Amino acid sequence: MHPRPSPIAASLYTLRDLDADVIILHGPHGCCFRTGRLLETDGVRVLTTAMSEQDFIFGATDKLTETLKKAYEMFSPDLVGVVGTCASMIIGEDLREAVQRADIPSRVLTVESHGGFGEGDNTEGAIIVLEAAAEQGIISGEEAERQIRMLKLATEIEKTRGMAQGEYIRPSYGDDKDMVAAELIDALRDGKRVALVLNAKKETSYLFADLLRLPFRAVNPDNPPLIIANLDVKTGLPRIRRHAENILSEIEAAGNRVDHVTGGLDEYPVTGGRAAEILSEEAVEFAVVSGVPHALPVEELELTSVAVTDGPRLVEPLRRLGYTFVVAELDAHSRTLGQDSIVESDFGDALRRKMER
Repeated sequence: MHPRPSPIAASLYTLRDLDADVIILHGPHGCCFRTGRLLETDGVRVLTTAMSEQDFIFGATDKLTETLKKAYEMFSPDLVGVVGTCASMIIGEDLREAVQRADIPSRVLTVESHGGFGEGDNTEGAIIVLEAAAEQGIISGEEAERQIRMLKLATEIEKTRGMAQGEYIRPSYGDDKDMVAAELIDALRDGKRVALVLNAKKETSYLFADLLRLPFRAVNPDNPPLIIANLDVKTGLPRIRRHAENILSEIEAAGNRVDHVTGGLDEYPVTGGRAAEILSEEAVEFAVVSGVPHALPVEELELTSVAVTDGPRLVEPLRRLGYTFVVAELDAHSRTLGQDSIVESDFGDALRRKMER
């Protein structure tokens, strides 16, 4: 009942992860405006055909063809993504015909996405891109199948445990960060078995990994927290693997180490379950789960738990799942796009303040 990301936005982000140089939105100039602007900070040139009312009646294939030619003249891209929107897809625009007419030397992926595609789930837009990439040999069929399976699992998690449950969820900004930080510091000082779990996705991991580089040994040298993270550097598209490599190097440079790697940054729908198994095996008494905490079955564990999420509409669902405390980080996407190093988080700042006292 409340607004959620659309398949169009998911198509844009997935093309970004495939290292597309240029993305052309075939639709009105305002379609996916915020997403397009944010992706510019990640080095992707996002253009639009700026369809108007007249184009809704007579079509705009010529506009798309000309935009493709102009994009090649301006940027000489290796890979271009052409993404449909509600306007162009409803009137039946033929994206491939426009690409053939343009006849540019670049490799071009056409993505017939729109806001109501399939069931309207945002992951549908990502799946179309992956299928097109496999068809053109940009990724293997096996990799496309793996990613599509993860995306479908992610949708299931959102519909059963997240903010896509079909009801209106009131936004909330969670528990006081200073109070939760004090609880964590006290647990370390008291000798409790503490774990920091990173179960994040894509570039937002740069924000949620902030906790993993903090100097917790200064709190209690004999009781450093266990670190569990989905930072497998061999899994995922090239950009995603680079994120994992960057984060791991910063954690190690800070004098910490990841004790358990649960999988890749695009495997968060299943790595939450793996992390829960480790928490149980290690007899953890206090756990902080950052990124996509609702993918971890906290209700199956007997411990004090903290969920760190980027969604104000996820706070209440996380509490219902059984998290003791919930902390909300705002604007995770906008703060991490274009980054290649860990970004300081609000909860991390609260912990730094407690450590200085």
